[in-house]
Amino acid sequence: MIIERYLIREITQPFVMGSVMLVVVFASYSSADYLADAAAGLIAADTVLTLILLKTLISFEILLPTALYLSVVVGLGRLHTDSEMTAITASGISDLRVLKAVFRLALLVAVLVGLLSIFTRPWAYRQAYDLEARAVTQFDLSKLEAGRFYALKRANHVLFAEGIDAERNRLEDVFFQGSQGDSTRVIFASEAYPSSVGEDATPAMVFVDGYAYQLDRHGRQDSTLAFGTLTVHLAGYRNQSMGYKRRAEPTSRLARSERPKDIAEFQWRMTAPIAVVLLATLAVPLSRTAPRRGRYAKLFLAVLIYAVYYNLGAMARTWVEEGWVGPLPGIWWVHALPLCMLGLLLWRPVWRLRWNRA
Repeated sequence: MIIERYLIREITQPFVMGSVMLVVVFASYSSADYLADAAAGLIAADTVLTLILLKTLISFEILLPTALYLSVVVGLGRLHTDSEMTAITASGISDLRVLKAVFRLALLVAVLVGLLSIFTRPWAYRQAYDLEARAVTQFDLSKLEAGRFYALKRANHVLFAEGIDAERNRLEDVFFQGSQGDSTRVIFASEAYPSSVGEDATPAMVFVDGYAYQLDRHGRQDSTLAFGTLTVHLAGYRNQSMGYKRRAEPTSRLARSERPKDIAEFQWRMTAPIAVVLLATLAVPLSRTAPRRGRYAKLFLAVLIYAVYYNLGAMARTWVEEGWVGPLPGIWWVHALPLCMLGLLLWRPVWRLRWNRA
């Protein structure tokens, strides 16, 4: 037990440091777009921090398995490099016991990742989608520039104003485009201003004196409307056109769905904790390094294997979403690959020893 606790400690220390580093890097990267939109006045500054925290929370299901995988490679790699693993093996600790120690740690992380993926992920996406939808009505007109196109990509809108009257909080000579299902709405108005309607303060944009064109992408139901005042409910627009709405759906609802995109999302959530255990245990044989070669000798190979594994998972998910692959094998087959590789790496020393004896 003392040796096993020592092994876990050698893995836990880089795991904590690596997790913190990955979270900081991801938060910095994901904040770039939000901060740019906030600087341009498209999102209220007090909304940016909440959105960054939600996106970072969603990323934990990827960052934690990655950090644990690399920590096992680096932590056990150091023990091999310093010949400590040789001494541990000589004391009667087999490779199987090392694998069991890593497996128990991976199981704890897998439970945490499973909870994040199954419950926290949809909740965080719902909150983020709602904030992004409402943020489009919180323009700081003093920061907007006339004669410039603004792509409100999170709300799937494009906005252009020839002039801005900050005192009246009005946009002048406005062009607005937004997607809604299979149609695109284009609006030209002399004035527009952000607003909210209803008891729940649904985000809206009010257009004054203009024309609205509803363009069907299949060319079957185009329409034109001349208006004095037109109110567009942006939250409703967002909910109907949201391409990733399935990510905000409860896992129990996805489990009953037969739509390919829902199936792909459900399987992605279910396989997240499985990936933790597979990657952590696969890292044990990958960490084997000859003495004095350096603890990072196998790191490049480990990163390469992880990149292939992750990209295969993303590719398999796309295949299921597009209906090219059915629920079986779905994306489950991707996780059989590290399992097979683990078996080969674990049995390799055994059959090599038998071959030498023969």
